[in-house]
Amino acid sequence: MKPRSRARGIALQVLYETDIANNHLPGDVLTIRLEEVPLGDDLAEFARQIVFGVLPLKQDLDQLIARYAPDWPLDQIAAIDRNILRIAFWEFAVSRETPVKVAINEAVELAKLYGSDSAPRFVNGVLGTLVEHEQEIHQIIKNRIAETENLES
Repeated sequence: MKPRSRARGIALQVLYETDIANNHLPGDVLTIRLEEVPLGDDLAEFARQIVFGVLPLKQDLDQLIARYAPDWPLDQIAAIDRNILRIAFWEFAVSRETPVKVAINEAVELAKLYGSDSAPRFVNGVLGTLVEHEQEIHQIIKNRIAETENLES
């Protein structure tokens, strides 16, 4: 497995655990995962960026997934698949440091490793739908982040 793929896998494990066990703190879970599977500093930072990039926007990401992919109700999506979608969506629509095709391919690979037999196809389909609205979604998220920052100051 490629190094950045391993970092995504760690981030996925952290997001999944904190999603299903609300009392588990993401920083603590990330520390434990990185002790179990040591990564170099750059890769550990990449995993941290994903976790702490997705978490504050989780509700916004979920609403956008529901809005632009209504054929897949979020409450019916398996928790692991939901978190794979959040990671890829965050990478290509928020962070924008990962090319869209790479984010989708990595998400499909995570789905093959961690999801059900139908997960890779499902993840690919949902992300394909979201990509059609990438610019609009990026603007919505950007505005949401700006609103949050204004409320905090």
